[in-house]
Amino acid sequence: MIFIIAEHRTCKLQDITFQMLAKGRALADKTASALVAVVLEDGSQSYEHILSSYADSILKVRDKCLSNFNSEIYQEVLCGLISKYKPLLTLIGHTSYGIEMASSLAVDLGFTFVSDCVDLDVKNHRVYATRQIYGGKVNSLISLVGENCIATIRPNVFKGAEKEGLHGIIIESPFSIEKTTRRKRFIELATTPTGDLDITQADKIVSIGRGIKKEEDVKIIADMAESIGAVLACSRAIVDKGWLPVERQVGSSGRTVNAKLYIAIGISGASQHLAGMSSCETIVAVNEDPYAPILSIAHYAIIDDLYKVVPLLKDKLCSKRR
Repeated sequence: MIFIIAEHRTCKLQDITFQMLAKGRALADKTASALVAVVLEDGSQSYEHILSSYADSILKVRDKCLSNFNSEIYQEVLCGLISKYKPLLTLIGHTSYGIEMASSLAVDLGFTFVSDCVDLDVKNHRVYATRQIYGGKVNSLISLVGENCIATIRPNVFKGAEKEGLHGIIIESPFSIEKTTRRKRFIELATTPTGDLDITQADKIVSIGRGIKKEEDVKIIADMAESIGAVLACSRAIVDKGWLPVERQVGSSGRTVNAKLYIAIGISGASQHLAGMSSCETIVAVNEDPYAPILSIAHYAIIDDLYKVVPLLKDKLCSKRR
């Protein structure tokens, strides 16, 4: 049995939930086991009906205490459910929720724990996790000891699951949540200020690197991105120069993106940057260095001076939209 802990916020299931469902389905099929989505809620939303299209069954716990995330309460409930069903693997998003709760949950259960995974596999009933180390320069393959494991999954390393036309069984699991005094309480949800951009949600991204010679040249690429409805992002070199804010940075020290189209302009492709965008569906690289590391993962490459290529590329892309 593979457990997926659904994450929801502001009355919406988060993308990481569907990304874990996709990986969970692959692992469930490989091990001939059931894929189970676990959702904790207060009953105001019908998340279970959405999840039933993706999972074989949905375990639902409903209580007013679950209206907002509280790691103490979530951990109490999940300990009970996981102890009862004993899944081979429990997947939790490596988000603010998972980072706060998952390791403590594993300790309470006595389960093996691994965090920030970029891949998972099961062979001969043993779970193997892939993590990035040394700033994303090396992938480390870890063999997990124990019959039950908990792993947190880095957002945007897997594509979101597609509806399978399933009608998963919804099981409402009664759970008595102790109304004791807790160390933590929910106060408010602090969100990104209006007007700031979340590049992780973009379908099309144009990203720039140290190949951009002057700050005023950023506008050239920004205009190109706008002309095709893409978001402007960058490598760390651009952030370090102060030309774009850190919220636009792609990489292991920035954001991990999973866009349908990623155009990298003047980016050589350090391992830290590749760690944040290698799962994009279509990668186009513009770089005058034929040995740039990013060319090893690009689906299409233009090896030439970006200042010659960008105006031509913009015209071609815009003509396709007309």
